[in-house]
Amino acid sequence: MLDSDKKLRPAIALLVSGGHSSILQVNNLAKDVKVKGATIDDAAGEAFDKVARVMGLGFPGGPVIDSEAKNGKADKIIFPRGLSQNLDMQKHRYDFSFSGLKTAVLRYLEQTPNYKKADVAASFQEAVVDVLLTKSLAACQESGIDNLVIAGGVAANSRLRQLAITRCEAAKIELSIPPANLCTDNGAMVAALGSLAINEGLAPSQLGISADSAAEISRVIF
Repeated sequence: MLDSDKKLRPAIALLVSGGHSSILQVNNLAKDVKVKGATIDDAAGEAFDKVARVMGLGFPGGPVIDSEAKNGKADKIIFPRGLSQNLDMQKHRYDFSFSGLKTAVLRYLEQTPNYKKADVAASFQEAVVDVLLTKSLAACQESGIDNLVIAGGVAANSRLRQLAITRCEAAKIELSIPPANLCTDNGAMVAALGSLAINEGLAPSQLGISADSAAEISRVIF
């Protein structure tokens, strides 16, 4: 939102990083944020890191898999989309699971000695991106909110950005996604959140406030 004149309005937010994979319903950024779903095991960014490591691609996994995938075929290997079967959807409609996908990739690598790294990277990436967007767009449609915001380090992924544009246009959902260089940890997003919260009428915190790594994602502390 830093480089945009868009007015803040209710949105479904996909927060996806090395530590989070959550779908949030943001009715009011400072006062009303509801968690609709989250990962029940690994975060998406964590899965990227682990798969990149076993493939010998390096760290962090997100950028190296994104780069490697550009030379591969996304439909070469059909990897599982976690919690997307009918029974899973009844209990975990907006939740994510990437541990099974990670295991499937590892099993494929063990059983396929001459695998092509680019194809594995592209197919793995497609499985992650597909389930992230499928569940996020379902949350938009079922809540009646035609506004999707994607944020977090994984939002820098080029395939996620490309497919989000295509699917949101088809579903007539407005998409807001930061420039790739503002998707990772940076002071600008912290300052922007503080500014937006103050504009919503929240009083700023005392300078002595301490960090709380266990704070709920839906709770903004000021």
